[in-house]
Amino acid sequence: MATSDDLVTLDDIREARQRIAGAVDVTPCIEPYALSERCGIDLRLKLETVQRTGSFKARGAVNTLRCLSDDERRRGVIASSAGNHAQGVAYAASITGAQALIVMPRTTPLIKIARTRQLGAEVVLHGDGFDDAYDHALKLQHERGLTFIHAFDDDRVIAGQGTIGLELVEQVPDLEAVVVPVGGGGVLSGIAVAVKSLRSEVEVYGVQTEAAPALERSFHRGELAAPTEGGRSLADGIAIKRPAERTFRHLRKYVDDLRLVSEEEIETGIFHLLETGKVIAEGAGAAGLAAVLAGRFPELTGRRTAVVLCGANIDLNILGRIIDRSLARRGRLVQMRITIRDQPGGLAALLRLLADREANVLRVHHDRIFVRASFWEVQVHVALETKSRAHVEEILAALAAAGYGRVETVG
Repeated sequence: MATSDDLVTLDDIREARQRIAGAVDVTPCIEPYALSERCGIDLRLKLETVQRTGSFKARGAVNTLRCLSDDERRRGVIASSAGNHAQGVAYAASITGAQALIVMPRTTPLIKIARTRQLGAEVVLHGDGFDDAYDHALKLQHERGLTFIHAFDDDRVIAGQGTIGLELVEQVPDLEAVVVPVGGGGVLSGIAVAVKSLRSEVEVYGVQTEAAPALERSFHRGELAAPTEGGRSLADGIAIKRPAERTFRHLRKYVDDLRLVSEEEIETGIFHLLETGKVIAEGAGAAGLAAVLAGRFPELTGRRTAVVLCGANIDLNILGRIIDRSLARRGRLVQMRITIRDQPGGLAALLRLLADREANVLRVHHDRIFVRASFWEVQVHVALETKSRAHVEEILAALAAAGYGRVETVG
């Protein structure tokens, strides 16, 4: 394995592949025809979403724990993670006979906390983000004499994640470009080393969320930038505020460019991936595809490009909100507040009109108290399933023609 003064090599990644064989899956790389047509790029999707533990993190974790001494495994390991590295380390510990302690931010989705515990790890919740959890994990490491397994700042982890690159080159022989989500840079570093070492002409790109752009800023400045501040992100798995020197040096040597994607674009990417690609991905996992769909890579038009979907561990409540918000943006869900006369049959007449215009009523609330209306009027709050923005406009026109003069829409 490379020393701290050197970069990870292709041989390191090949050795990691042998080390993790049988414990980690070779994931499929599919051709999403509809998404390719949508963005004008000849796409391939590398589905680390179906990897054991639901993300690529098992690769680096298994490689690292299998490199430890018997004594290190016996004393136990510790890691900090927003979720996926936690599950990777917990899984790796369970198959190597080690005990794992995982420090996770309090904001971590419940599904990731539950799955980490199910894999046998002890979980401590601390702080509001990865960096808070990281600092607390370092404190516990020294107190308990544990071996720290870093999420990305470790050559063994980088080599394990780099096995994805070996698979990509084999699965897509005519590969021209690779797009990978990036937070701390471990998976992007490993993939870039593997791909560039085997096919130097292939372009390798990273995508980071605008909510935590420290590594992207560092890459373009040519030096490590100060930690960034930011709010919560849908891409919690890549919302890393403090970049690391080790991954930064790998990226500077092997990666062509890093680009940013907005939170709304990540939300849209998750939705399109689910509706059009029929694949579930979490925010961090979908960031690369979100950037492609948002037009961040015009130079890749028509070129065969693999996008790594690096994780699928998304809370179903969050996924449900993303679906509803995305449908509302596209005019396929709409809320209306309609003022009608307070008389028998008034609500029935309104609902008949909506049904005649093929609007599917999801919810109705009939309010005569908390309204800005005359004493003889009531306000109806109705949630509708519609076909498009044009369909919504058609319904509004029909309401106006029928004499409903006070109509407000939400969504």
